Amino acid sequence: MEKLNSELYLQNCYIIQENERLRKKAQQLNQENQALLAEMKEKLPKTSSSLNPNRDPSHESSSISTRNPSRSNRP
Repeated sequence: MEKLNSELYLQNCYIIQENERLRKKAQQLNQENQALLAEMKEKLPKTSSSLNPNRDPSHESSSISTRNPSRSNRP
């Protein structure tokens, strides 16, 4: 019984250490993800406006819906 208890204790210690290691890794990845997301958000408006400065998003949605009107008439 004591041997089993010792083995379980060691397994528990290992699991706690592994959990801590994974928690730190998750924190690091989350920080990297947040930094990349901020970088993307910063670059996205610059990129989209430089590609087509006269772009009007309201026209895009209407042109998509009228591209192929015969499809919308199908039963």
